[in-house]
Amino acid sequence: MKSESMNQYAGFPLLRFVIAGVMAMASSASVYAQMVSEPEPHQVTRAEVRHELEELEAAGYNPSMGDDGSYPADIQAAEAKVAAMHRAERAAATSAGQSGPQVHTH
Repeated sequence: MKSESMNQYAGFPLLRFVIAGVMAMASSASVYAQMVSEPEPHQVTRAEVRHELEELEAAGYNPSMGDDGSYPADIQAAEAKVAAMHRAERAAATSAGQSGPQVHTH
């Protein structure tokens, strides 16, 4: 009878060890999932910056004017024009994609 009661108590430290191990793995998996789910911020390339500046200049912004008193307003106006142009391009691409290819039957 004593051996049955001893076996019952001998399992508790092992059970505690298993539970502690499972909890440790679960918490480390949670930390890893948080780290993996956050995407890296996009590093803007020099070519992208030059392209953006070219678009702004085409929309009327002149960076050589310096701080002539109209600085925030002139670049904001150019940014609004560029944004409107991009929206129009996306809308045209979307409508072209929705219409699908034209099928001619003879």
